[in-house]
Amino acid sequence: MPTAMTHHPVKGCRLSAPAIVCSLGHRNEQITAALLSGQRGLTRNSHWLAGKTLSLGEVDYPLPDLSDMPESFRSRNNQLLEMALQQLQPAVDAFKRQQPQARIGVVLGTSTSGIAETEQVIGERVQTGQWPAGFQYARQEIGAPAEYAALRLGAKGPVYTLSTACTSSARALASARRLLRAGLCDAVIAGGVDSLCSLTVHGFAALEALSPAPCQPFAATRKGINLGEAAALFLVTPESGGIQLSGVGESSDAHHISAPHPEGRGALSAMQAALKMANRAANEVGYVNLHGTATLQNDRMEARVVNQLFGADIPCSSTKALTGHTLGACGALEAAFCWLGLAAGERLPHTLDVPVDPDLAPIHLARSGRLETPVILSNAFAFGGNNVALLLEGEA
Repeated sequence: MPTAMTHHPVKGCRLSAPAIVCSLGHRNEQITAALLSGQRGLTRNSHWLAGKTLSLGEVDYPLPDLSDMPESFRSRNNQLLEMALQQLQPAVDAFKRQQPQARIGVVLGTSTSGIAETEQVIGERVQTGQWPAGFQYARQEIGAPAEYAALRLGAKGPVYTLSTACTSSARALASARRLLRAGLCDAVIAGGVDSLCSLTVHGFAALEALSPAPCQPFAATRKGINLGEAAALFLVTPESGGIQLSGVGESSDAHHISAPHPEGRGALSAMQAALKMANRAANEVGYVNLHGTATLQNDRMEARVVNQLFGADIPCSSTKALTGHTLGACGALEAAFCWLGLAAGERLPHTLDVPVDPDLAPIHLARSGRLETPVILSNAFAFGGNNVALLLEGEA
């Protein structure tokens, strides 16, 4: 294991308090309580797949009305995003008051955008040969969420959306850091949003990757993922102090269109790159937020590389057992959970008590507790061998 380093310059990339909308709630205090107690935000329903009941992380509380917005922006995806933007707006407005000429960029990740609304009208198109009046293809374009956020908050800097499946919003945070470091922005609204839709539900069902019961990451009895939906945003600024995004690592091993490299080569290199950027040694990390999908291959690969890099004793867990897998939003959502843990006195998210698969490389699934050091590594892995690791640090 690498020797601990004595000097740790954190070169300003400060993360504001996150704006979160997910199945655990939409207030940070409420979400923190759920994370620390292991409260699941999963519900059971049978309307997504005929004849099958699924456990899903659906947002089941009222979302903002977008009827006063242009038709091209009216989607459930943007409703989730709007609720998060309302939470983030005070921080953005305060920054604008401090720097009236600030170049504020927007970088978001998504995999669904507004495709759920297109699904609803496809039946009419099949029957009549025409799209319904008012149909806007732009509503489902991948770039729609970032455009909507820029319009809503008056951002005048670079605006774009990334779509790399389940690493999308983690890459958005990495991109925000690069924009700041390159001097192209004074602040960046970064994160991700994804809504449940038939495309993803049927797609993962076709891969035989869905668990009908609440998922159990790293358990001997794990049977696959639960899907969820969420929005999670930060205002990222080039400031010191607070909670910092001190390192990012990105890789693409391109092993297989949907399966991870069995030895986790790309995942390992991403984690190592994040540590190197932050000038941190592996034994200085206090907790690893696992990608932890509860699929056979991901958990096997991830346990292997975490054990290889950190050993068997570092506390780690997967919050997907609580929210489901929120796909394009999960990287930012779980970074937000890590932020909440650091802000709550360096607390660990609660891990469900499950029988750990003895065939996996040994890892320490921590049920609760406090961080020994305020340094967290958060993993996000995706189809195509796409890997991102984010390193968050609190003030020691």
